[in-house]
Amino acid sequence: NMECLKALFFYRRFQLMRFAVEEINNSTDLLPNVSLGYDIFDHCSDSHSFPGILSFISVNSSIRPYDNLSRMSEVIAVVGTFTSPGSRTVAPLFMMDLIPMVSYGASSSMFSRKQNFPSFLRTLHPNKDVVKIIYKMLVHFNWRWVAFLNINDDYGNDGRDVFIEMIEDTDICLAYTRGLDEKTNYTPIFKQLEMQQINVIIVFAPEWTAEAVIMSAIEQNVTNKVWLAVETWALNKRLPKLKGIKNIGTVLGVSEPPIDLPGFNDFIYSSKGQSDNNNEEQQKLCNQVCNCSGLRPENITNAESSFSFAVYSAIYAIAHALHNTLQCGSGECNRKITPYPHVILKELKKSNFTLLNHSIQFDDNGDPTFGYFSIVFWNQSGDAEEVGFYKSDPLCDFVINDSKIQWYENKPMPSSLCSIPCDEGYKKKTDGPHKCCFKCEICPEGTHVNTTADPYLCIKCNDKTEWSSEGSTSCNRRVEEYVQFTETAAIFVMIGTWAFIGFTVAVTVLFAINYNTPVVKSAGGPMCFLILSCLILCSISVFFYFGVPTDSFCVLRYVPFLLFYTVCVACFVVRSFQIVFIFKIAAKYPKFHSLWVKYNGQWLFITAVFLIQLLLVVFVYSFAPPKAYSITSGYFDKLVLDCHVSLNKSSVSLVFLSLLCLLCFIFSYMGKDLPKNYNEAKSITFCLLLLILTWVVFATVFFVYSGKHIQTLNALAVLCSLYSFLVWYFMPKVYIIIYQPQKNTQQYFQDLILSYTKAITY
Repeated sequence: NMECLKALFFYRRFQLMRFAVEEINNSTDLLPNVSLGYDIFDHCSDSHSFPGILSFISVNSSIRPYDNLSRMSEVIAVVGTFTSPGSRTVAPLFMMDLIPMVSYGASSSMFSRKQNFPSFLRTLHPNKDVVKIIYKMLVHFNWRWVAFLNINDDYGNDGRDVFIEMIEDTDICLAYTRGLDEKTNYTPIFKQLEMQQINVIIVFAPEWTAEAVIMSAIEQNVTNKVWLAVETWALNKRLPKLKGIKNIGTVLGVSEPPIDLPGFNDFIYSSKGQSDNNNEEQQKLCNQVCNCSGLRPENITNAESSFSFAVYSAIYAIAHALHNTLQCGSGECNRKITPYPHVILKELKKSNFTLLNHSIQFDDNGDPTFGYFSIVFWNQSGDAEEVGFYKSDPLCDFVINDSKIQWYENKPMPSSLCSIPCDEGYKKKTDGPHKCCFKCEICPEGTHVNTTADPYLCIKCNDKTEWSSEGSTSCNRRVEEYVQFTETAAIFVMIGTWAFIGFTVAVTVLFAINYNTPVVKSAGGPMCFLILSCLILCSISVFFYFGVPTDSFCVLRYVPFLLFYTVCVACFVVRSFQIVFIFKIAAKYPKFHSLWVKYNGQWLFITAVFLIQLLLVVFVYSFAPPKAYSITSGYFDKLVLDCHVSLNKSSVSLVFLSLLCLLCFIFSYMGKDLPKNYNEAKSITFCLLLLILTWVVFATVFFVYSGKHIQTLNALAVLCSLYSFLVWYFMPKVYIIIYQPQKNTQQYFQDLILSYTKAITY
């Protein structure tokens, strides 16, 4: 029955202790001329075990911390107890005198705290190591939605707490947890697991509790689950052979692999301690009542072998510590040395020996640094087959051979997820209290989701430099767009600009050669060279509309054109005014005419206009200079580089230039009926009309289209403005100079003036 099986597990360990001690006593290497004495009893319950414990640490029937060496008990070390609750109960009694307590089964994390348990060591790994392997298994198989059933004591609750801490900030969710005891009703538990669609169940409990869980699952027809066993029951020999065990699903476990102990089976067969000594006095003391008569050696050797090496190595660790304390290295122990418990403890902490090809060492917390874990699978034959391993060395190797695992009814590996993973480009939206339960929402344009950083957030792209389509997992770099020097439109405009400069230089040279002719003088004489020079300086701005816009490029786009074009317009204002003034106003206002001529009014006017515009440009651009900026509005994946000019602040300069153009237009219109060769006013009027038309067209396109080629159109508008003055003002005069030299004479001009005078007289 169950009680006898449970007792058999402990009885095997009892015999292991005897075997290890007698093996050491029979050895001449470890403790020569020294025999270990021992007292073994069953710590069968927390409430009935104190008499044995108290007798260990008492001296002359009294218990008190020893204050002198003469009041020390004969106990130098304790092996056990097996369970965490049992160890927690009795450990403080041994800690009081720093008596080493080496446990082979208490895995709760509390015993790693040396401030509470300074003389506690153990030869099995603490819960955190086993839980770490379970966590790695969950990650390996992509199981995210799990249940944790644990025995409701220090061992089980600690395992649950360690697991909760380990899965924090991971993708794994503890969907359901429950503490178990002998009165647990498993029906509602399994119903809850089915309702929550939990397919992976961790059973963190000793073998007798795990057996109750598994047998209840068989009885209630629980199917297609994955059961994760810890080392307390992963190597259980009875459960894998139960009828119906295959229906519950797949059992995987973590265990320290069984290590063959040479000579142990022979010891059991030759031992005389196999008889049943279950008398009434022992039943009363231990509160155990079971009929375990007829126990044969085979029952002991074939019993579940978990923790066997832990028991064996615990005895040997104490023996090696005693070996070092008694200085037995010379082949004989020094019997004059008193093995005080605190000295044995010091040597235990320094343990470093090899036992059955396994290195035995402890860390600062008294936990073992040695260990090799097997990942086992309960196969169809009812055996715990090794399908993987974990080495707790610095490399932390973890390997599972998936091909060795046969899932329930040869179906694919079961999944355990609360929600199906979102597709790429979708963010998670929490649906309930668990992070594993979520809905999926697609990330809109201009955002992306990074599942590694935060799967619950659509991260906004940098609008100035990046873009993304709907459902993106990353942002794309915007393609920078600007008019390059090598583009066809740019080359066309620049060729036109160089042609303009060439024509302007040629006109300048031609006018210089014919400087004293009537045509050049009537065109303005020296003022022509100022206009032509300013037109060349204006053309410099055209080249800065191409290439990558920079702050300096932006300034050079606008300032040269604005300043020198103002001078050109001022010159034409003066020219149109002077023509009208000479023919229509001079006779009526002779005094004003004499002052204008005396003080070179035209040059004063041009200088004043230039200085005013210069001051306006410097003042405005010192507060709001043209700057390079990026245009993203209206574009999905592009970044148009352009220059930004504050229209509000620069409007003063533009208004001033516009007023000059208006004034020029008025004067030129007034002189539309003057003699033909003096009629620059008509040419100026036509130039202004072309200028206005050019910028009206550009302004219309500017408000309709805002792509990169607006810069090319701007450069073209500037070039057209320059060509309007060169072609319609200077080219007619160039034509007369070259092709009609007979009209470029003083007599011809005087005849025109004479005929105009007669016409206005009559």
